[in-house]
Amino acid sequence: MLRNCRRRWLAIAAALLSAALLPATADRSAAASPEEVAAADSAWPGLVTDVFDGRPMQDGAGIITLEAPARAADPALVPVTLTLDPAKAIRKVTLVIDENPSPVAATFTIGEKAGLTQLSTRVRVNAYTDIHAVAEAADGTLYMVKRFVKAAGGCAAPAGKDPELAAREMGQMKLRRFPPDAANGGRSEAQLMIRHPNNSGLQKDQVTLLYIPAHFITDLTVSRDGQPVFTMSGGISISEDPSFRFDYAADGGPGTFAAMARDTEGKVWEKTFTQGDS
Repeated sequence: MLRNCRRRWLAIAAALLSAALLPATADRSAAASPEEVAAADSAWPGLVTDVFDGRPMQDGAGIITLEAPARAADPALVPVTLTLDPAKAIRKVTLVIDENPSPVAATFTIGEKAGLTQLSTRVRVNAYTDIHAVAEAADGTLYMVKRFVKAAGGCAAPAGKDPELAAREMGQMKLRRFPPDAANGGRSEAQLMIRHPNNSGLQKDQVTLLYIPAHFITDLTVSRDGQPVFTMSGGISISEDPSFRFDYAADGGPGTFAAMARDTEGKVWEKTFTQGDS
């Protein structure tokens, strides 16, 4: 691990030094961009082996779309949206932030009858990096897309909430329902919000300056009328107070949602949302 980190920083330093030493008359467009520097020593090939067992991947353009800002306003709260082609029967999506300390941000398993085609959340980004989304179809085919994001320090950024308040509110859940939107093909949407610090283990207490132990939601299940909408297996890269906005097939009316979350300390929270609840 130390050898890999040293090699990565040496490659970055060499690329930046090379760009800085270009003659004044040279075409400055030849200087290495952040994207080129990152690509020169990307962690992605190793992640394909470690996370996906080296399985072949197809270009996911048109099958899965990954939206994220090119430059994040807040590296601890980077919005990410996944859009899936319903014709491909996507059953699982793995979100990978290549240069984060723990690259796999989350794996989402999609309910077979959920009708989910879009899912949004917020993540931490610790360094300039590619974000990859790998979708697995029902037949086992993997489809991959990526997006380069300029952000730094998101995993170590101080919590945005007072620790005592965060402890009191931990596990509280709220569900918002949105009416069908013609711009989204008339599909219904909902947003689940969970109070939890989701500490990364890299943040420091602002008083003691000691590291705050990692403490985050590891598992989340969302169902509607007893049928799974999606489940999530998450890590330290999901932002504080996790939020998930998703669409769904609204057959049979608004329905009753249920959510269950479990964190690294083994605490479990469950809540049921009938029509009109929030």
